[in-house]
Amino acid sequence: MIAMFIIYDLIFLVIAIIYLPVYLFRKKFHRGFLLRLGFLPKIPTLDRPIWIHAVSVGEAMAVRYLVEELRKAYPGKKFVISTVTVTGNKIAQAIAKQGDLVTYLPLDLSFIVRSVIDRLTPSLFVIAETEIWPNLISYLYRKNIPVVTVNGRVSNASFRGYLIIKFLLKSILEKVSLFCVQTERDADRLMRLGVSKDKIKITGNMKFDIKDYTDFKKTCLPAGRDYTDYRSKLGLDSKDKLWVAGSTHAGEEEIILNVYKELQMDFPDLKLLIAPRHPERSKDIGETVSRFGFNSVFVSTLPHKCSTCIPKSVFILDTIGELISFYAIADIVFVGGSLIKKGGHNILEPASRALPVLFGPHMFNFGDIADLFLRNKAAIMVNNKEELKTNITYLLNNPDRIIELGKHAKQVILQNQGATRRNVEYIKNYGN
Repeated sequence: MIAMFIIYDLIFLVIAIIYLPVYLFRKKFHRGFLLRLGFLPKIPTLDRPIWIHAVSVGEAMAVRYLVEELRKAYPGKKFVISTVTVTGNKIAQAIAKQGDLVTYLPLDLSFIVRSVIDRLTPSLFVIAETEIWPNLISYLYRKNIPVVTVNGRVSNASFRGYLIIKFLLKSILEKVSLFCVQTERDADRLMRLGVSKDKIKITGNMKFDIKDYTDFKKTCLPAGRDYTDYRSKLGLDSKDKLWVAGSTHAGEEEIILNVYKELQMDFPDLKLLIAPRHPERSKDIGETVSRFGFNSVFVSTLPHKCSTCIPKSVFILDTIGELISFYAIADIVFVGGSLIKKGGHNILEPASRALPVLFGPHMFNFGDIADLFLRNKAAIMVNNKEELKTNITYLLNNPDRIIELGKHAKQVILQNQGATRRNVEYIKNYGN
């Protein structure tokens, strides 16, 4: 077993060294990288804090209410909140209170995780969703620090990979005290990977418990800018309808622009905002927009640029952290990563605003949620360009259907809330 961890350290270290030039080239080197190497700043007295890890934005937003409930259960307890991404870190900063520590998850090298854990001395480690870090989990186990997974899920791709290394993975999973998972399918997959049934609880998806994505996200946006009226920001008037295509990937923008060009003939007051999953692609998307005969208006230039003065505009969201706010003013939403095989993205954000949500057939990363919405007639799945155009046309011609879809979406969210409370009740058995 020791030899296995030595080999794992060596492989992890080699990969990290190889990837470092890419990391630097993409300009992702930031203060958080030093924290991931274990160089923690001078920290306040934490007195055996509860450590919550949420890899990115979605997970960090989901644990907000978990942290609030844990504060009630453990008054006076300090928290360490770690993430991997910069945007997730901003959410964590908004969750933290005075005396808490917001940091980045240390790289899973044995000498780094040991140093960080020994310095933080947590009383409990809570992982949002299912992340498996062998050195981190093993050293927490060795120090008798319980590890609890909340909002656990095992995607199709992950499960296939885990089955291949089940003989190695089983000993790591055995060191986790409790898995609170989203669905029965997640529970079954963990059991097939060797996790004991009595260590698994089906508690639901905490993302349904996010009461208002928009208000919370605004607390994480840069200060000194006006985010109160996004319709004015885009220069929209009362007759304009806004279609937001969120979290799009390469290959989807062309489909969306094709549909929009055809829709413009019948719906000249329909406006389009494209929000790429990766904002660094915005310049390329702008060139694609031009090829379709539209003028690109980058959101970062507003309100300095008069969007109402630019004919045939398509808005491109080239900033981070504002998609939720544009969802809030949308009339129709398409969630990307789903017309191509990327697995889709979170539809709960626009659904929480009682909006009609469309997505493509490739929602395997959010399969259970997508199926739930489809079963309750709370969203529309489109298989191709023609279906996307047909369904948006129908919605624009039938505003009552827009209201009905939005109402059903909101009902689905309300009916599936409560996972956070259930998770806290189980966590209480391990916290001290």
